[in-house]
Amino acid sequence: MFQGAAEISLDPKGRLSIPTRHREALTSGTGGIVLTAHPDRCLLLYPKAAFAPISARISTLSSFNEQARWWQRLVVGFAEELELDGSGRILVSPALRKFADLKKTVTIVGQGSHFEIWDVGLWEKKLGDALAMAGTTPPPGTENFSL
Repeated sequence: MFQGAAEISLDPKGRLSIPTRHREALTSGTGGIVLTAHPDRCLLLYPKAAFAPISARISTLSSFNEQARWWQRLVVGFAEELELDGSGRILVSPALRKFADLKKTVTIVGQGSHFEIWDVGLWEKKLGDALAMAGTTPPPGTENFSL
């Protein structure tokens, strides 16, 4: 389970160091990882085995539906299979860096089965927006939920 948040610097070549505590879990099983785009303009980092059913499901969506086509283009079209280098880093391609507007510092946020990777400035804005509306209306299905 991937949880926690961390700020990490991209090096000048676009390499991102994966926190040591998550490296083995990300690469267990198939050894590979998948990095792809999300409609919120962040990136998603999955173990290869966890991404396979997501890719398969999205690929079954109708190509006649405009919204489905865009999900396919983003999630499947941008997907890149990667491996950690000897220093525990991944290379974020120029296309994905441009898509998510990643600059020097990124925030990675654990989401259980995967990580989200955000430009730190965009993350702080989205987080501020979310906190501002947190007390207004609960998400569907959480009406009787408590922490």
